[in-house]
Amino acid sequence: MTVRELSTLLDYHYWARDRLLEALDPLTPEQFTRDMGNSFRSIRDTVAHIYAADFVWYTRWIGETPSSLIAYDTFPDVDSLRRSWVDLEGKVGGFVESLGEAGVSRVFEYKLLSGAEGASPFCEMLTHVVNHGSYHRGQVTTLLRQLGAPPPKSTDMITFYRLRS
Repeated sequence: MTVRELSTLLDYHYWARDRLLEALDPLTPEQFTRDMGNSFRSIRDTVAHIYAADFVWYTRWIGETPSSLIAYDTFPDVDSLRRSWVDLEGKVGGFVESLGEAGVSRVFEYKLLSGAEGASPFCEMLTHVVNHGSYHRGQVTTLLRQLGAPPPKSTDMITFYRLRS
């Protein structure tokens, strides 16, 4: 895998994030935070989980050891989540570019939130971040449908590639 390929994966991740957040903009605060009985309590909590996991991985890459995820109620609305995530996007993009080709396969040692030791090549961690986001965006799409709200525009990777070309 190359830096260019990883950057493309990141571009996809943030493009899909933007489509998801756009679909959440019309929700009322009650709909955004309603307990839906899902893996995460609400749409807000599910989307905040995606962001929080992205943030944890980034902090590991820069040598920090987080012991917990950011509290989901840190984000009272879609805009607060969007602002934090766009800021993180710039940091992650800059980090990927700074790695260079040799850094793509660099093994990072880190601690899991449980305290257990972990070590993974960067390309595998970043691929995980993108896949993790896709998984939970699918959950949010289902939750939106359960609310009777429109789902996001397609976040399929092939749609991203088609629109990009």
